[in-house]
Amino acid sequence: MKILLLITATLASGIAYAEGELPDRQTELPAVEKPQDNKYLVPRDLVDIPDGEFGDKVKLGYSLFVDSQQMRGTFVGNEQNCVNCHMQAGMKPNAAPLWGAYMAYPAYRSKNDKVNSYAERIQGCFTYSMNGLPPAEGSKEMVALTAYSYWLAMGGILDKNGMQDTPVPEISDADLQVGGKAESFPLPEELLSKYPIDDRSKLAGRGYPKIDNPEQEPSIARGEKVFQTSCQTCHGQNGEGIKGSDGRSYFPPLWGENAYNWGAGMHRVNTAAYFIYENMPLGKSQQLSIQEAWDVAAFVNSHERPQDPRYKGDVAGNAKRYHNHQGYYGKEVDGHVLGTKAYPSGKEVIHEH
Repeated sequence: MKILLLITATLASGIAYAEGELPDRQTELPAVEKPQDNKYLVPRDLVDIPDGEFGDKVKLGYSLFVDSQQMRGTFVGNEQNCVNCHMQAGMKPNAAPLWGAYMAYPAYRSKNDKVNSYAERIQGCFTYSMNGLPPAEGSKEMVALTAYSYWLAMGGILDKNGMQDTPVPEISDADLQVGGKAESFPLPEELLSKYPIDDRSKLAGRGYPKIDNPEQEPSIARGEKVFQTSCQTCHGQNGEGIKGSDGRSYFPPLWGENAYNWGAGMHRVNTAAYFIYENMPLGKSQQLSIQEAWDVAAFVNSHERPQDPRYKGDVAGNAKRYHNHQGYYGKEVDGHVLGTKAYPSGKEVIHEH
């Protein structure tokens, strides 16, 4: 009951932090052992999205997810799309699929002493990975993105349990934004024992699979060679990404002013290594060795990018408070302390528009 009351208060009041306060809500994505049986949820085909108001929300969520650049200048401040890190339109297991994330929220975090809804988790992605300003709870964008995530999760659960003919229940906008780890999640009675609340965040294929530590300390120099042979064809010689004739990036920048910022989860060397080993080069899982994945993750994340939006004028202080993990923010690389010449954060970029 206490958790439900906290969720209700969170959704009713919005973000209640002091002005200027930006808590560290960009928690590290779960790194878990990769299951061997491959019994993952398989979301329903996009053609099965229903007609009507609910279906329209799901379709808009899909559109915003795969083409996040349509929100550029309002909520997105770089050249990233959500699908860059959550692959195959957020459906791919072991690439932080949306169905796995949705079922892990709401979640209580002692770090900010509150329950975080799924919508708040998405807001963190906009703030950091998209170097932008997050859509408000209840906005059409937030409702759409949560509706799409819900539809993937619920459809996959129903189908996995032989209920292919059962339509995904339509729920309120408020409930959509809470997440699947809630009493209000509309599981059929016969499935409640199979998906107890405490186990819903443990679906196989969630997050990025954890890999072994490298035999040698990650090397930026070795990683540069891996980047040149395996990555730069898609991501550009200088990590700038590849743009189409319309000026949009079809392969995302990995560093520089249009990359994810210094607060994003992907700037952590270990998180990037897990993602790269499992999912890169695109469509060719596990083509690099474990050592190569760690090395190239170190190389990519040893470059300047947009500033951590929690920065208040002191890189060393910001690093001490928020960067006690495997990353280069606040550390010296080739005579330069990373973060001291960072590009503008999203709030600056978007305000310029």
